[in-house]
Amino acid sequence: MKTKMKNKIYSSYKEIDTDLKILKLQKEIDQKKLALAVEKTIDDITPNSVIQKIMGTAGSIFSNYTLISKFIIPIVLKRFMK
Repeated sequence: MKTKMKNKIYSSYKEIDTDLKILKLQKEIDQKKLALAVEKTIDDITPNSVIQKIMGTAGSIFSNYTLISKFIIPIVLKRFMK
């Protein structure tokens, strides 16, 4: 994310050095954030991770099916048997 810098009038070289140090640190932080984001993305698309996500989704579908088959279907069948 780029931010437009305002024109700043410096009264000493010390102020310039301070701002340069701040900018350098901000750059390092941004590089670390980018590296972590890339690492997380790579971890998210590994075959093991993809399989785990698919299994989790399938597991939630089947757990909902179990709920339906154990509770809702018997109630519906009782209504039709009357």
